[in-house]
Amino acid sequence: MGTGTLVLGIGNVLWADEGFGVRAVEALHAGWRFPPSVAFMDGGTQGLYLLPHVQAADRMLVFDAIDYHLAPGMLQVVRDKDIPAYLGVGKMSLHQSCFQEVLSFAQLSGQAPRHAALVGVQPDVLADFGGSLSPAVRAAIPDALAVGLRILEAWGLPAERRAEPLNESLSDPSLALARYESGRPSERDACRIGDARVLTMDPRRGE
Repeated sequence: MGTGTLVLGIGNVLWADEGFGVRAVEALHAGWRFPPSVAFMDGGTQGLYLLPHVQAADRMLVFDAIDYHLAPGMLQVVRDKDIPAYLGVGKMSLHQSCFQEVLSFAQLSGQAPRHAALVGVQPDVLADFGGSLSPAVRAAIPDALAVGLRILEAWGLPAERRAEPLNESLSDPSLALARYESGRPSERDACRIGDARVLTMDPRRGE
């Protein structure tokens, strides 16, 4: 049985709405204070490398983008034993199948979190490599944080709103939302739907 609470964001911030989970956890970490037993983590696309962190947690709150076939920006909350099933439906990238394995291995080892909750959002834009969150998903973050705060409070972990946002990155500072968005090239200046070298190939000529 683990100790403490893990608040985990998974996804790829370089792939438009796939970055929702990480951006949500960053915002929660920056905007609120929690008891020392609460740890925040940018899980990115680390897959099985997350296993020891999951095994060490007594409670786990996960934010992620999941294709529920709903309207863009709509939230869905899944709890405990239902989480692996939802991760397997409409998965958008390999990190979700890997996270299913993480949960399965944690359960097989007898070290799974006692309580878990997943706050998922329906993505709108995915085929924008190097893009950021779509308007619909960006607008859903405050509601997702409110849901997460209620879950944590129900677990006996009340939050205190910070007077000023915490200027502390959970990952490489170059990937912080404001810096990332201000530094990325426009769609006109860089191909954001794939590898331009491949997209410009003529299949009839092989070049």
